[in-house]
Amino acid sequence: MKTSIFTCLFMVLLACACSQSGTDGSQPLGGDTPLQEGSLRIAVTPTLDCLPLYVAQHEGGFQDEGLSVQLVPFTAQMDQDTAVAGGTVHGLTTDSERMAWLSSHGTPLQQVARTSLSWQLLTNKAARLTLLSQLDDKMVAMTRYSATDKLAAHLVDSAGLQPERVFRIQVNDVLVRLAMLKNGTMDAMLLPEPQATEARLDGHPVLYKSGTGFGVLAFRQDVMADTARRHQVERLVALVNAATDSIAARGLQHYRTLIASYCGVRPEVVDSIEMRDER
Repeated sequence: MKTSIFTCLFMVLLACACSQSGTDGSQPLGGDTPLQEGSLRIAVTPTLDCLPLYVAQHEGGFQDEGLSVQLVPFTAQMDQDTAVAGGTVHGLTTDSERMAWLSSHGTPLQQVARTSLSWQLLTNKAARLTLLSQLDDKMVAMTRYSATDKLAAHLVDSAGLQPERVFRIQVNDVLVRLAMLKNGTMDAMLLPEPQATEARLDGHPVLYKSGTGFGVLAFRQDVMADTARRHQVERLVALVNAATDSIAARGLQHYRTLIASYCGVRPEVVDSIEMRDER
């Protein structure tokens, strides 16, 4: 098993290097995005919890409100963290565990809204795992100090497994994580939507689905302490809430082209996503 882990770690490093040199899809990494000075900049990922922000942008809500907002795309939580810690962005979409970790490590954040972020535990179809107890001596991809880390620990415990017998491998980039499931270099992983649905449609089994209580939209506390910026954030949140209501009323299929574009998935993947409570 040790040899497999070392091989896997090498593949993680190689995949990450490839992802930095160019993506398949669609969104540049945040570091490659020209920043708009004066804009309220928010770090986002190619995941469904960011949809209300993209809907508000796509339907002209920011412009109608006189708000200058820039959505800065990343594919890994840790890159978002670096951007918000360094002040490159003012806020980010993340999970409550990650927000707490950042706040306790020098970047105080304030939650301004909840998002629909959720995860599914999928296993590699070649591994033929059907029970959580079969994760013994297997590798599970997640992000440390995040909700995926907490969920992985909970699932290991609920299955009655010894923590040291389930190898939690840090793979921060959600697209790299999905690729590792597809190419068979990872036994299991926690994926958000729409990547979870893409993997499911490719035949990878789902062993667990989380609730939607982890996702947050948060801003730096120094940003919220600035009166002008705080008013911008408050208007932004109103637009995000309106977009969330629109998604709930119209359904995800109404936004299938938008989701496919910013998430880099096939439109038919969007058609297969299970609609969740967006709040």
